[in-house]
Amino acid sequence: MKPYDVIVIGVGGMGSATVYQLAKRGKRVLGLERFDVPHDQGSSHGVNRIIRLAYYEDPAYVPPLKRAYELWRELEWETGEQILYITGSIDAGPEQDEVFQGSFRSCLEHNIPHEVLDHNDLAERFPGYRLPEGHYALFQAEGGFLLSERCIVDHVLVAQAHGAEVRARERVLDWQATTAGVTVRTERGSYQAGSLVITAGPWASSLIPGLGDNAQAERQVLGWFQPHRPEIFAPERFPVFNLKVDEGRYYGFPVYGIPGFKIGLYHHLEEVVDPDRIDRSVHAADEAVLRACVGRYFPEADGPAMTLKTCMFTNCPDEHFIIGTHPDYPQVSFAAGFSGHGFKFCSVVGEMMADLAVSGTTSHALELFSPRRYLVG
Repeated sequence: MKPYDVIVIGVGGMGSATVYQLAKRGKRVLGLERFDVPHDQGSSHGVNRIIRLAYYEDPAYVPPLKRAYELWRELEWETGEQILYITGSIDAGPEQDEVFQGSFRSCLEHNIPHEVLDHNDLAERFPGYRLPEGHYALFQAEGGFLLSERCIVDHVLVAQAHGAEVRARERVLDWQATTAGVTVRTERGSYQAGSLVITAGPWASSLIPGLGDNAQAERQVLGWFQPHRPEIFAPERFPVFNLKVDEGRYYGFPVYGIPGFKIGLYHHLEEVVDPDRIDRSVHAADEAVLRACVGRYFPEADGPAMTLKTCMFTNCPDEHFIIGTHPDYPQVSFAAGFSGHGFKFCSVVGEMMADLAVSGTTSHALELFSPRRYLVG
């Protein structure tokens, strides 16, 4: 068995960034992925993911977000490929709703440049939007989207150039902490390392004893609809958005990569699933809940469906991330439960996980994300 410094289980968004960070530090790192690299079985496929600096979930997310932007741009420089597209971002809803108020609060707390637009201002400036009277939008110019699958590929390519070993289509069966580090057993063999990082997305609970229902997989559906006026949904004229309306909390993108306006509903039909048995078909009810928003608030995008895809969220009860070392095994760290808003952080989570794997600590503030909320050593 070849000894490694670190083994990373799961080479998706978070895992690929972790492998990259470790390899750049000269560590002997092995990444193990049960599917392809990249793949369409988890949480990171479907062309792109939103990145936004105004953060309604909690102002504590803003400092790691700023670092994430830096690291995404470093990856672009290393590869020569653009993966971060700036469109601006809209966080909108009724004036007192958490989406608008939380984004406004994070901008004030962290001195983030922003603008507040009422529903008329928004429609005049970005004619793809048609929000009701009494809804307000916070516009932040640095928001945009990441090409999620290309982010994974680029992290892996640079990691391999620095000597990382990545094995796809190799499912992990179990792992054991030892006095010397860890042993990981897969369908093809066993591997030893000084430390272990688990970034397994919806499969985290099956690999982290005691995590249980605190990281639940949920079925999501993404839709792309052909606009009647494609020009007003182009990236230069249509910011990415988070929107709270009567029908639910939606998120969306301009036309890019697929010939359609992209939209999703947070917690879609609230279907908790076994990630190995998820229904990957898309049904009429799935399309209906997306069109309920498109038809009313983005009527110029309410054309034929171009693509409909399933993916997964992995939700924590408080919808904050779980990042840290295992309370019983200090040589084991994990990142899980990204609750539908984690991809933008992949670059900085990779840095956090590399820190934890190498030294057991990190300069990033992780109090909000502590595993001890759910695991007690």
